[in-house]
Amino acid sequence: MPARSSEQARRAAVLGSPIAHSLSPVLHRAAYEALGLRDWTYDRFEVDEAALPGFIEKLGPEWAGLSLTMPLKRAVIPLLDEISDTAASVEAVNTVVFTEDGRRLGDNTDIPGMVEALREHGIDRVESAAILGAGATASSALAALSRICEGEVVVYVRSEARAAEMQQWGERLDVQVRTVDWADAAQALRAPLVIATTPAGTTDALAAAVPERPATLFDVLYEPWPTNLAARWSAYGGAVVSGLDLLVHQAVLQVEQMTGHAPAPLAAMRAAGERGLARVTVRADRAQ
Repeated sequence: MPARSSEQARRAAVLGSPIAHSLSPVLHRAAYEALGLRDWTYDRFEVDEAALPGFIEKLGPEWAGLSLTMPLKRAVIPLLDEISDTAASVEAVNTVVFTEDGRRLGDNTDIPGMVEALREHGIDRVESAAILGAGATASSALAALSRICEGEVVVYVRSEARAAEMQQWGERLDVQVRTVDWADAAQALRAPLVIATTPAGTTDALAAAVPERPATLFDVLYEPWPTNLAARWSAYGGAVVSGLDLLVHQAVLQVEQMTGHAPAPLAAMRAAGERGLARVTVRADRAQ
């Protein structure tokens, strides 16, 4: 996906609501520093679905791109000139690049970011997998698994409506999906790969059910970290992929698209993310 040249484009930002917690500015600014892009800035803006069209229309030619979080990943699609096949596969855009000719291009770096985060931990292929949850992140997880999972994906859901949605996503993504009621979610923990996509606290009760020799857990949360499930998993010797791993890898792809510089400085971005997360943890501890 072509971006403006680094000499012309000097602004980018993350949009969402709520957005104050986002670590994206920390990651992108670290990348700009490492790449020598001293005139580039990256900010965060509180923007909801109603305000999104007006915000985008007011952007000037100095803008290189946008990162989008909830609730904007679907709302932005009608405002774009084109979206990638990856974004179309889950109807979600988390990256917008503004080209030199003024076009708005949308992509989804969450999906390849998940794949890269797993690959970094030695997971290139799995025979089967389990997904905890059935929200928007679960559909991206299913899309990532469509690239690396050879067999069945079992999704643990709380309602028949969610079960039906995940079955539809499975058909669309050509993934063999079986849905199971959340009451039996402890069964998921014996899968070769478990992807937890639920909000903070949701999987806490499952920690006691972690088997003695767990395989790999990918918990998409990064704050608070570790989750109870991730802590028990690690204590029992299992491999853990964190939400920070995902955040860094999807941001690497965003930086490459927005700046035109590849490869993006993964190590510098990860170190900045770890420092930023440590500061958040210290503030939370002091507030208690």
